[in-house]
Formats: sequence, C-alpha cells, structure tokens
Amino acid sequence: MTTTIAELSADPHPVLARLRAEAPLSWVPVLDGWLVTDHALAQRVMRDAATYTVDDPRFSTATVVGPSMLSLDGAEHARHREPYVPPFRPGPVRDHFAGFVTAAVARLLDGLAPAAHAELRADFAGPLAVEVMADALGLTGVDPATVRSWYAALVESVSEVTSGRSPTAAGAAAMAELRARIPLGVEGLTTEEMVANAAVLMFGGIDTTESMVANLVLHLLTHPGVLAEVRADRALVADAIEESLRLEPAASVVDRYATRDVTVGDAHVRAGDLVRVSIAGANRDPAVFTDPDTFDLRRPNARANLSFALGPHFCLGARLARAEAEIAVDGLLDRFPALRLDRPVTPEGLVFRKPPELPVSW
Repeated sequence: MTTTIAELSADPHPVLARLRAEAPLSWVPVLDGWLVTDHALAQRVMRDAATYTVDDPRFSTATVVGPSMLSLDGAEHARHREPYVPPFRPGPVRDHFAGFVTAAVARLLDGLAPAAHAELRADFAGPLAVEVMADALGLTGVDPATVRSWYAALVESVSEVTSGRSPTAAGAAAMAELRARIPLGVEGLTTEEMVANAAVLMFGGIDTTESMVANLVLHLLTHPGVLAEVRADRALVADAIEESLRLEPAASVVDRYATRDVTVGDAHVRAGDLVRVSIAGANRDPAVFTDPDTFDLRRPNARANLSFALGPHFCLGARLARAEAEIAVDGLLDRFPALRLDRPVTPEGLVFRKPPELPVSW
C-alpha cells in the first residue's frame, strides 16, 4: 500500500486501519520495511527476540551512544538492564519518586498560576519529565535545562544517523558531559556501558513521558464528559491514563530486525528485513478493542494496550511514567478547576506522537 511519511506523521490511524484490514504484516515502501498493525502479531514479534532483534548495526541510537540495554538482546541485554531494575520497582516509585514528582508538579504549577494561561507541553509536561529523569539518573546539581540540552543534542545526532549521515559533534559533546556528571559504579558494567544506558534511559523517560502527559491532558480537555467524571472521581484518573495510552501511544512504533527468513500469512520476511511494530495500530485493533477510535473511560480491557511494549524490552520505567501522569493530572485539576483548551490541537509525529503545543487557560 502506498503512503507517505507526512501521512504517517500527521494522522496515521486511517492508513493503519486499512493496512490491518488487508494483512497483519504489510510491506511499506516509504519505511523500507514491514509494518505490523495487528495486536496479536505485535505481541508475538516483541516477545520473540530470537527472531526479531534490536541487535543490528542499523539501530541508530547505538551508533550515537554505544551498546546498551536498548540495542542488545539475550544475555548481554540482561546484563545491561538488570542493574537498573531496582529503582523502578513499586517500593522506590512509591517511597521516593511519588514525593519527588508531587513536589515538582506543585512547584511548576506555582510558577504558571499567576499568568492564567500556559503552553502546557513546553512549560509543564516537558520540564516535569526532565526533572524526574535527572533525579532518577542521580544528576544532582545539574540544571534541568542543561539535561534537556544534552537530550536534544542526542536526539538530533540519532536523527542524523537515521537519515544516513554521521553523528553530530554536539551529540558527542553531550555524551562527554553526561560521562562527566553521571554517578558511576554500577556493578558489572564498564564506564562506557553505564553512560550509554544513562543516555537510553533519557530517551525512554523524557520524550515519551512528556508526550504521555500532554496527550492525556489533551484527551481530557477535548472530552468534557470524561473530564467531568474524572473531576468527580479521581480514582478514574488511572483509567483515563490507560485509555489515553491506548488511543495515542507516546511512542507509536518500535523497530526490530528479522534474524532469519520467516513467513507470516502471505508475507515472506527475509533475514535482515526491518520489521516495525506499530503500537498505534495494535492499540486500535478492532479484534481486541471495541469501537477502537473512541475514547472510552470505562473500556474494560484498556490495559491490554501495548504502549510500553512487551517482552524483554518492556519499558523499565512504565510504573514511574504512570505515576508521573497521575500526579500531574491530579495537580492540574486541583489547581485549575476551570482549565480549558484555548484552540484545537492534534497529536503528530512519526515515532513520538504528541500535540505540537498545548495552549490552555484557567
């Protein structure tokens, strides 16, 4: 099926629905790879790291930051990932991060309140995500704006590599700054491995969480009935988070590479082919989600969304991201009872999907 990057970036959902109706796995020329749009096949691909791997020289993030838990599979992936698991378990998220996020939300909203209007993505969701990730990485004493600048330089460098060009000097400088400031001493990892994993945690915890919070607020403000229900019963915030994640996942695709020839239906995948899993497509599969294009606060299986991936690369910080979103929305609703969207906006982006801006008043 013919489509364009612009179409997939602006509103991919009609294209994904047509592809899914034709086959669970489709060759998309503009991506130079296969696209999975079916919920069941998406699960299978993400769980089968032996057949669909991230460990491929074309994985652009590894070119910029080096081998890490993001770009390795098998025993090496486990060696890189396991040391970072404990801080994101329920106890630390509850006992440390919840208090940190609550304080950060209050401080950010204190700064916004006098103006009676704000651009919530740039002035709230983004700074919150950066502050929390800086704390998670132990970057005490480093200004969040500096952390944000490192991250922006790394994103730009990865984008250059993805486009077939060389990593940027600014990206290399950001890695050097991170190396100089990141706490070292993670057992079983070299200094370079620790720095690489810190960088990929930034990728996992900044853009995606910013997008997750912005998309959630946008969904609430554009569904007045849902917003009224959530205001009346804050226990429903958790349900709103899952439905927002399902309807518009912050990270809409994940990439894998076939390690061997494999046949899926009528599709014949060759060893080395790119197999891109559309999380956005899988999350709107009508075989799993009734009336999938509708925001349904009472959807009984909303947690079947695949927005944090599955298998060995399931998002390490999923629990923290959910906590951030819940505390952020609770804070906004408490502080601004008359919160409203100033003008219509829609999420966009090929990989990270979020509104380009989120102008609000109260």
